[in-house]
Amino acid sequence: MTSLIYDAEYEIIVINSRDLPNDEDFELWATLFLHAPAIKIADFDAGADRHQLRFHFTDHSFNLNFEHYSESVWINAEGVEAASVLPKLHQYLVMQLQ
Repeated sequence: MTSLIYDAEYEIIVINSRDLPNDEDFELWATLFLHAPAIKIADFDAGADRHQLRFHFTDHSFNLNFEHYSESVWINAEGVEAASVLPKLHQYLVMQLQ
């Protein structure tokens, strides 16, 4: 089961899942997680301990992040305008999970 929590203070969406991806599987996991009509995948960046998948929602840019060591997954907005759309993205993703 996966749950999404919108954290207004830090302007992030925290993703809690009992089935988090392995380090080498994050790109595939992220692509499948974000597979929805209103989301466009942009690019992927893999680092030593943190990976990031950049995507667009309503013409705003966001990042889906995975930190291997802490097993943390979250979404953050790129810029102030995108941050204002974060609650709408949260609602949209929750609806996609149902």
